[in-house]
Amino acid sequence: MYYLVLFFTLLSFIPIFIILTKRRSSNRLPPGSLGIPIIGQSLGLLRAMKANTAEKWIEDRVKKYGPVSKLTLFGAPTVLIPGQAANKFIFTSDSNTLNNQQTKPIQILLGKRNLLGLSGDDHKRIRGALMTFLKPEALKQYVGKMDGEIKEHFKMYWQGKEKVTVMPLMKTLSFNIICSLLFGLEAGARRQKFVIWFGQMMDGMWSVPVNLPLTPFNRGIRASSKIQNMVMDIIQEKRLALEKQEVSPHQDLITSLLTIRGEDGTALLSEREMVDNIMLIMTAGYDTSSILMTFMVRLLANDPVVYAAVLKEQEDISKSKASGELLTWDDLTKMKYTWRVALETLRIIPPAFGGFRRTSKDVEYGGYLIPKGWQVSLKLYITFGTDIHFSYNDHLFV
Repeated sequence: MYYLVLFFTLLSFIPIFIILTKRRSSNRLPPGSLGIPIIGQSLGLLRAMKANTAEKWIEDRVKKYGPVSKLTLFGAPTVLIPGQAANKFIFTSDSNTLNNQQTKPIQILLGKRNLLGLSGDDHKRIRGALMTFLKPEALKQYVGKMDGEIKEHFKMYWQGKEKVTVMPLMKTLSFNIICSLLFGLEAGARRQKFVIWFGQMMDGMWSVPVNLPLTPFNRGIRASSKIQNMVMDIIQEKRLALEKQEVSPHQDLITSLLTIRGEDGTALLSEREMVDNIMLIMTAGYDTSSILMTFMVRLLANDPVVYAAVLKEQEDISKSKASGELLTWDDLTKMKYTWRVALETLRIIPPAFGGFRRTSKDVEYGGYLIPKGWQVSLKLYITFGTDIHFSYNDHLFV
């Protein structure tokens, strides 16, 4: 009887022990509020991104809570750790500490089998497959195709215009080149549907993951489903065309992926992996390329010395070409100064959002505990709302 009473007495202390342990653990969490579940501080960040004040938004948090703070972003508890030391911690941590799992909206809209969400052998296998298309040796053959798209773009949207808004046009150009290189999808009704769905999906990626009718996330999910179905249809069309030898294995990304085989002779990527990673490349190249080109235009408009040097380099190349002749890889290698301007623009205004990691276990950082399964966010940077207007009176292009 004594031992029975002692057992139940000790058992009664377990809830108290758990409460005290949790309280002690919660005291070690970074400062800050998680806010409303799922929503948290997402709306505030999205407003700042669209107003191009994300940098100030982060600085205000650092002033209020210090260099490490907790919040909720895109449906998950998150720890924000801006700064060089934080970046070093994130990029030197292995997958046993931090993994590449992306935010919930990105996982749902782009698929779980894309490169950003994989690690280990799967990451190596898929990265190797994609690099067969993206490495310089393979891209050389697509220079003329891109040049043709760019010439058509300027003819349609720039020539004869007194004033243009650069950012939307750079996004249009980026999208058209993506359609051409990834899918071999030429201008027409199919591409027009694609661009509408793609815009809706991009809006859904940067939204609160609340799947209710009329929300951006819900529209993004529906648009993503339509895009995936279209990509699957294109994959089937390309597979049939390859069997009939109607297209080259190197015509575009899809034909390239379809012809890659593993050591056992089977397809290196599943159809699901093809779809998810095609969508990843499509979205990854869309904003970054258009932002870079937009700010290069601004730099050229504001700096006459840089503009004159770039113009001379481009004119020298143009004089060596016959009328109507497309650019080649050799021509691109001559654009050394233009390339340095692009690199300097990337250094001054990084177009990337930053990124997220997810803890694989409880992690200590800066004296605080980051629980297993939480998001860790790098310093955020974005230029969502930038519209740069350019007048031909500025003589930027001749």
